[in-house]
Order: sequence, then C-alpha cells, then structure tokens
Amino acid sequence: MEILSSGDYAAFKTYDGITSLIFPIIPLLVLLELILSFVYKKPQTKVYKVNFLIYVFNRIVGRFIAIAMVVLLIGLLEPYALFHAELTWYWFIYGYIVWEFAHFLYHYWGHKVRLFWCLHSTHHAPENMNLSVTYAHFFLEAPYADTIRTAVCILMGVPPEMLFVIMFIDGTYGAFIHVGENLMKDGRMGFLNKVILTPSHHRVHHAKNPLYMDTNFCNLLLIWDKIFGTFQDEDDKIEIEYGITRKMDSGNFVDVYFGEFIALYRDVIHAPGLKNKLLYIVKPPGWHHSGEYQTAKQIRRDFIENNNLKK
Repeated sequence: MEILSSGDYAAFKTYDGITSLIFPIIPLLVLLELILSFVYKKPQTKVYKVNFLIYVFNRIVGRFIAIAMVVLLIGLLEPYALFHAELTWYWFIYGYIVWEFAHFLYHYWGHKVRLFWCLHSTHHAPENMNLSVTYAHFFLEAPYADTIRTAVCILMGVPPEMLFVIMFIDGTYGAFIHVGENLMKDGRMGFLNKVILTPSHHRVHHAKNPLYMDTNFCNLLLIWDKIFGTFQDEDDKIEIEYGITRKMDSGNFVDVYFGEFIALYRDVIHAPGLKNKLLYIVKPPGWHHSGEYQTAKQIRRDFIENNNLKK
C-alpha cells in the first residue's frame, strides 16, 4: 500500500517490493478456499478453527525463537564453512539442492525420532487438507527445523543472502503444496508431477494410509526422496485418509498441540529401566519396549508385500 500510494512502482523490483506482493497470496488463498468449502458444502471448520488458534499462539512465541536461532547459527558457523559460494545462478542451484537435503534431514528425523515427532505431529493432526494446515506447527518445530537447515547450508558454503532468498521461496511454495481439493481438485499439476514435488505428493505425505506412511519428505525438489527411496506417487485406487494413527480429537487444541508429548510422557514413566525410557525418546513412533510393535516403516513394508506392490 505504501508503494502504491507513493507511485514509486519501480520499488516492486526490489526484494521488499517482491515480498510485499507475495506475502498476501497464501492468506488470500486460505480465504478463497474457505469460501469455496461452503459452496461445495465441505467446510472443514474444525480444521480451520484449531489451525487458527495454533497460528496465533505460534506468532507470539515460536517465530522469534526461530529467527534468533538462524541469526545465531550464521554467526557461529560461517567461519567454519567448507568454502563460500558466490551469488550466481549456478551457485543458487547448488544452494537450493543443499537446502533441500537439509530440509529432508529435518523432516525425516521428525518422523523417525519420537521426540522430534512430538514437535512435528501437530502439523499432521488435521484430518482434512487445506491451506490452513501450513500454519499448524508446534512452536518449537521451527527452531528445530531451522537449526538443522541453517547449520547444513552455512557449513556447506551457502551465503546468508542466498539462504534468506531460498527460505523465502521454500516457505511460499511449502505453503502452497497444502492446497486442498476445494481449491485444486487434482494436485498433480500435469507434467510438473514428474519434475517437482506437487500438492498431490504432499497429500500423500500427510496421509495415514499404510502405503503412504513416511514418504515424500522433500519440499520442492524430488531428488532426495528419489535417492533415499522415500518417494511415493499418489495411487488413484487409494482414497487418502489424513491425520495421525493415534486416537485423538482433531478439534481439540490441547490434544492436537500437546497430545503426543502427553503420550510420550506416559510411555517414559511406565517404561522399565533407564535404557527403555531413553529409547522411547529416540526410537521411531510406535516402538514399544516389549518388542511387540509396528513402526510406520514396518506397516508400509507389510502392506506392500501383502499386496504385491512395487516400492
């Protein structure tokens, strides 16, 4: 509005000008998606309500911690970088591939380590997919994620200026891939489904169906999911079921936000011996000290074998 009132339209070519145009896009799409949900009589009001409460809470607490962690890590780790990339287009491609790897690490560990899953599970709790889900995060998840992503990128020589641009692109696209069927029925985006991670791929990631569990950890580039064997395309024969496997009330803020921490606390308290207590914290969700358990990896493997599917 300041740029428009001043008449200095050249300012739109600057970084601040570009961000001023892009930042309102996701909130406006959330509003459009909500309106269309009433038109299609699929309002998903429970999801919007809880995600709005989470967003308000996180804006007050989590954002400032995440920003502080990024700035601190840049100052601490930049002198120890293996080398320093230049601000050119080809180094930008390198920087984005490194960022995507760092994102894969954080996201993978968020599903494979019980304590980190407690931070990440809030994002998977909604039982419908829409753009408001992008705001559903535990307040400490952003500091945890940005610690890993920033540390990897800085140590691998990505300049801070480039890192901030990548963060902006990644955050904007990362919000878009949560678009729901009310706004985009087919999330494959045509030929792009073979090239980049699309809303269809991310809908698979948010599903609790056995075939889809713990897949598609990347955010824009498919490269690391392909390399590490965690890529999964959407199967038209399988209707996506969103949410997490634990019984929960997805319309209850406390259960969505703190439910996994409460469940972990109970498991640790009742576990015999210090070793088992520690293992509950670092083992994958679903692990049990009795040995009788099934993790997401085991459930998916058994489903594929029983249905003669290809990984």
